Amino acid sequence: MRGFLNTPDSSLYSGVLARYGAWMDLPAHTRPVTLLEGNTPLIPMPRLAQELGGGFELFVKFEGMNPTGSFKDRGMTAAISEAFGRGVHTVICASTGNTAASAAAYAARAQMRAIVIIPEGKVAAGKLAGAVAYGAQVIQIQGSFDDALSLVVEISERHPIALVNSLNPYRLEGQKTAAFEIVDALGSAPDWLCLPVGNAGNITSYWMGFRQDHARRSSGLPRILGVQAEGAAPLVLGHPVEHPETVATAIRIGKPARGEQALEAAEQSGGRIIAVSDAEILAMQRRLAGEGVWVEPASAAGLAGLARQLREGKMRLSELRGRRVVAVCTGHGLKDPEIIAHNMPAPLRLPARMDALEEAILGVSR
Repeated sequence: MRGFLNTPDSSLYSGVLARYGAWMDLPAHTRPVTLLEGNTPLIPMPRLAQELGGGFELFVKFEGMNPTGSFKDRGMTAAISEAFGRGVHTVICASTGNTAASAAAYAARAQMRAIVIIPEGKVAAGKLAGAVAYGAQVIQIQGSFDDALSLVVEISERHPIALVNSLNPYRLEGQKTAAFEIVDALGSAPDWLCLPVGNAGNITSYWMGFRQDHARRSSGLPRILGVQAEGAAPLVLGHPVEHPETVATAIRIGKPARGEQALEAAEQSGGRIIAVSDAEILAMQRRLAGEGVWVEPASAAGLAGLARQLREGKMRLSELRGRRVVAVCTGHGLKDPEIIAHNMPAPLRLPARMDALEEAILGVSR
């Protein structure tokens, strides 16, 4: 038997297939491959809520606590499990980083071959290193993410290779489980959900999940605030961006594969999709770290968007009074540490003497 399998009725293991498999539309041939993903913390942020104006409850859904450090693991367990169940031996994806690491890890778990196509330009080293560590074959093309995605779609149509990008419908089935977890934790849906938007699979899957949960449990529906980076904001501009550019590499995508569904999710929920600057994203990344939550830059986009909406009066504090807001932070800071590492000061060097340490820390000298 290839790979590690656990069954949905296992009492020893969890994971989104075990916990929510009955809520997922997966084929009967699916054979679960899991790294015990999901069940990520929903962290209260009262100080940040107060700084943003106060009067509402704010939570961070920290998806960086998944096995490979990002939300992609939720969808990947479903996509790889489906492919594994029908006997596929090779999976492929185009990626700016997080999908690559996740696909490689779950393929390794099932002893499948993983091929990762990355675009020319900036791909966070922490993500690429993950894909390599898990044993994927990594190929960089002289083109954009959109070029890479077109290639992997075409080759998966020509050969028995499973495409595991978010165009794969089973990815969305797995990713929607985050919505179920939020309702389980809060007892109902939040009033607003804020999250970054890149290839747009995540915003689409959250809306799927909340609608399904509401139909089953009358849990309510959130309004959704999707946030893109200004240099990669095709859904805000209304047209593809040929050369997207942003420090938030995870959302540096100029033609989202699920763009239409993302716009529908925002409209149907009574929300919107906006764009924020790289400076706003990095400022919110630092602010979150000040609460003990270190996220990659893209993960801070949702909260940066909330802050801008409040600052510009497009979202009024009176409307949020007594409400609950959840911001999805999609990836851990260790996935993309270059900006922090590049700008951090050199550590203070001291002789190994108590008087030197006391002077540096306490400002006293003997």
